[in-house]
Amino acid sequence: MEEQTRYPYRDPMAPGQPIIPRGEWDLPPYNRWTFQHIREMTATQQIWRGNGPVMQLETDLQDIGGLQFEGQDGTIDEFVERSFTDGFLIIHKGRIVRENYLNGMRPHGQHLAMSVTKSIVGLLTGILAGKGLVDPSAPVTDYLPELDATAYRGARVQHLLDMTSGTVFDESYTTPGSHMQKLDLACGWKERKRPGWPRTMWELVLELTEQEAEHGTRFNYRSIDTDVLGFVLERAGGRHLAELLSEEIWQPMGAAEDAYITVDNAGTALADGGFCACLRDFGRIAQLLVDGGRRGDRQIIPAGWIEETRSADHAKFGDNYRIAMPEGGYRNKFWIEDPKGRALVCRGVYGQFIYVDPEAGFAGVKLSSWPDYLVPGFTKETLAAFNAIKVALAG
Repeated sequence: MEEQTRYPYRDPMAPGQPIIPRGEWDLPPYNRWTFQHIREMTATQQIWRGNGPVMQLETDLQDIGGLQFEGQDGTIDEFVERSFTDGFLIIHKGRIVRENYLNGMRPHGQHLAMSVTKSIVGLLTGILAGKGLVDPSAPVTDYLPELDATAYRGARVQHLLDMTSGTVFDESYTTPGSHMQKLDLACGWKERKRPGWPRTMWELVLELTEQEAEHGTRFNYRSIDTDVLGFVLERAGGRHLAELLSEEIWQPMGAAEDAYITVDNAGTALADGGFCACLRDFGRIAQLLVDGGRRGDRQIIPAGWIEETRSADHAKFGDNYRIAMPEGGYRNKFWIEDPKGRALVCRGVYGQFIYVDPEAGFAGVKLSSWPDYLVPGFTKETLAAFNAIKVALAG
């Protein structure tokens, strides 16, 4: 494991070391460093924590490192060590029972959340819906009439939330010229060296004119649906996404540190994957969900939104997404582990996870920098580890 951390990135004692390739900063092996230093790699916008008190998380560390879990020969300690973990946090009954920082990560340092960002944007949608600013059943074009000329014509906000819009979007990371490769450039993560490719996220959305299915009839994981949702929230809320996240979640929740989110060349936040925060603040999001969206005397996230997310007739995903949660579903930007336990799961490529089981008073967070964007074995192990720890703590 140690040899994976010996890259001399910006060593103050050796300023002449090779620099990270601009077009590859988000890829292995560079992600071992860059996921904790996003502001040094691309443009970002602050998500202010405000001046209010921090949500306190008591510490009651438990000896669970030697626990073995289903289908594994090793222990929790061994799993955390070998699965390219940067931060690992377990909260039970409102107390931190396990906390690890590896690969140079520090308690005050922020880490890229990748598609965990989508779930946070889903929570913001629920908050604005509770205030009457967004109607999930309304057509997308009620908020963004410009999209009447795109494949989003006729789609509803709920279709964006469930990734059932029916819009053609090639999510492939490796196919030359795919929509995802264009998104990498449009979101500002890569240099604009491809003539004719969209320069901003808005330009990319306007290019999507093909439809593969009737809206609402089929789940297909397409990141761009969340970016369109981000535009809807900004139009409905009248403020930048970073400001909305600060005012509606980060400040009232009692975050300990500012968060930030990457922005494109026009200053648009990457709603599908650009959120960055410290480990404990991700844990505070999880604890807020455990507590039914409430902190003290303030209901931050509508309790009905959380319950509906866990209990709804979830969008069923295809075989590519069944490997970790074969009985699960997807709703309001959250993965649902199974219809009985109804645990909420947030997932991001390269090993980002938030796991929440309100009935068990349990929450887990894993921040990682895997050597590939998808490692199915690690995904299964992560969920198995969370479940084993949950059961052990309950016993």
